[in-house]
Amino acid sequence: MLEVTSPKRRSEPIYSLAIGVGRLFFGGILHLRPTISGVESIPASGPAVLAITHFGYMDFALVEWVTWLRTRRRIRFLVTRRAADKPVVGWLLRQMRHIPVEMGAGGDAYTHAVRALQEGELVGVFPEAGVSASFTVRELKTGAARMAAAAGVPLIPVVVWGGQFLRTKNHRARLREAFKAPIHVAIGIPMEVSTSEKPAAKTAVLRSELQALLDEAQANYPRSGEGQWWQPAHLGGSAPSPAEAAVAEAERQRRKSAERGRTTSA
Repeated sequence: MLEVTSPKRRSEPIYSLAIGVGRLFFGGILHLRPTISGVESIPASGPAVLAITHFGYMDFALVEWVTWLRTRRRIRFLVTRRAADKPVVGWLLRQMRHIPVEMGAGGDAYTHAVRALQEGELVGVFPEAGVSASFTVRELKTGAARMAAAAGVPLIPVVVWGGQFLRTKNHRARLREAFKAPIHVAIGIPMEVSTSEKPAAKTAVLRSELQALLDEAQANYPRSGEGQWWQPAHLGGSAPSPAEAAVAEAERQRRKSAERGRTTSA
């Protein structure tokens, strides 16, 4: 286990402003209805890896919102290089000390994430490496387990359900769906990860924990999902099955790759 330190509380005006805007938007305008369970699993101080499900593009902000409301802690998220390279958004992400990831080549991001953990930070990771259109937990990358082992910190499963109403893949966001949407954030029991354990085996356990938390959140959700686009097929919804979503995602990636090739050759 590597030595970690607790980060000094310091002023971060941009992060504080972002949290304030989020509180106004989520609570004051959309009137979202958050329910959070297991918040005691997030340490009051010291590092941990938060491994979060990914059903909506605003899930990171929702997790930070409810975490701040309960613990007053900031999270350093792994974000896509594409977002980090945008002029205004990228500046904001850097000011909030989020960690850019180059999809398919995340070595630098991994190193920076481990360093942040060693400095006592909470690091937020989306181990599915993309939004799940089937609204089930996809196969996970092993990075979250590996960085938790390298830094000697807990790995904490986190499920967000309801964030898909704000913005998600393959569905146009509608205010009437997002307004007063129930948001369930379920935080599981921290998992200890040893360097002697195989990352793939620990990642499989993490996926099972996430799916169990998700099953409970979906079962207790106050909106009926029968026939709805946001409900998994196995629960009677019209979302694509995991196999159908995987085929569609592969085709989407093929088109994006072809477009990048045309742009490069132009």
